[in-house]
Amino acid sequence: MISSMLNSGNNNSDPDAVRKKFYVKYMVCLRDKLLLKSILDDQGIKYNISAHGAIECYEDITEVQINEIRKSLAKSGLILLDENESKLIDRIINSVVEVVHNSNSLPKLSFSDLINEHLVSGNESILKIFSDVKGMSVLQFIVTQKIERAKELLLYEDLSLEEIADILHYKNKNLLIAQFKKFTGLTPAYFKRLRKERKEIADENTYSFHSDATGVSAYN
Repeated sequence: MISSMLNSGNNNSDPDAVRKKFYVKYMVCLRDKLLLKSILDDQGIKYNISAHGAIECYEDITEVQINEIRKSLAKSGLILLDENESKLIDRIINSVVEVVHNSNSLPKLSFSDLINEHLVSGNESILKIFSDVKGMSVLQFIVTQKIERAKELLLYEDLSLEEIADILHYKNKNLLIAQFKKFTGLTPAYFKRLRKERKEIADENTYSFHSDATGVSAYN
């Protein structure tokens, strides 16, 4: 429901159709995102607010519209980043997501590998801008993505905690369990149990659908 509320300006879900992408500094809560949605709707543009908070424009946007959005956001203390700064933020996010979610074995991630200590906006570091945009440090973002990947592996793969810890580059399973519980409030064992329950439901429904299709009752 919340996702549909935020994305109601999106008339095109094709990522290749995105013309421009912008990020907003200090937009770190739902109320901020709803405010942004209202401002974008007033401009009448086709857009999507991505899972990471990017404004994805699906049609050309004029400088006049950009300035109007910037002025409206500034009234609430929010800052629309320019296109170059937004590209840097996007590059960090995509790099982390790509490495964490699409690697069979996770390499060690360092800030220098991701951003090469690049500075923007005078003396303001891209690390500071990232924190202002995401409401967390790059390191915290990496950890949250590792935890999300751990959830995925627990739910979809038949792997031991030792194997998952190795894939995600934890020294041992105990460190994985501790960090997992710190960020989710739940243990990996909960997700192992959830996987078993989901499989039972899927198996029951698969059998039920097969019975309906063949006309054979499950009770015969």
